[in-house]
Amino acid sequence: MAETVGDILIRRLAEWGVDTIFGLPGDGINGVFEALRTHQDKVRFIQVRHEEAAAFAACGYAKFTGRLGVCIATSGPGGVHLLNGLYDAKFDRQPVLAITGHTFHDMIGTHYQQDLDLDKLYMDVAYYNQRVMGPAHVENVVDEAIKTALSYRGVAHITIPKDIQEWKASDAKRSNMNVKNHSSDVLAPRFPIPPEPDFEAAAKLIAE
Repeated sequence: MAETVGDILIRRLAEWGVDTIFGLPGDGINGVFEALRTHQDKVRFIQVRHEEAAAFAACGYAKFTGRLGVCIATSGPGGVHLLNGLYDAKFDRQPVLAITGHTFHDMIGTHYQQDLDLDKLYMDVAYYNQRVMGPAHVENVVDEAIKTALSYRGVAHITIPKDIQEWKASDAKRSNMNVKNHSSDVLAPRFPIPPEPDFEAAAKLIAE
């Protein structure tokens, strides 16, 4: 079976070490949920009763494990409901990745069902906030989202239009600048924090 955008997303998350995702199914995220079903040997899905609980669970997971927390919700109101839990992650400086669905890519901006612009909605809560535009875009966006969430210890958000989730990897149209496999799951080393100045020692040196 040909790999889809949803498959690429889940595969890349697994390659980053993600083994648990909290969320609630919905029509706008069906393509990713199908990938979760077929890759359940790599990534465990835990269903909650409300999207807000998914975001709080992901934040709690990050707090207690020190690892990246991941939550998933459908388009429109599902994505809105994640916000309370994501602000908890933002204020407590916990690395959390939120994945949301979106309406069909060619219906965005036409008042179609659940056509809520989650990109703009997440601007305040997320350090990284991006819409996936096709199969050749997924790995790059996932890598940047996870690196940002871990480095800044905060929220990253990826939203994927419903139809794009099911696009085949073999149909990817790659620009000349998008070199295949150029993205990396390697984090740059953190800059060391300078030590607190020793004012007494400095005063003695000056006196001498």
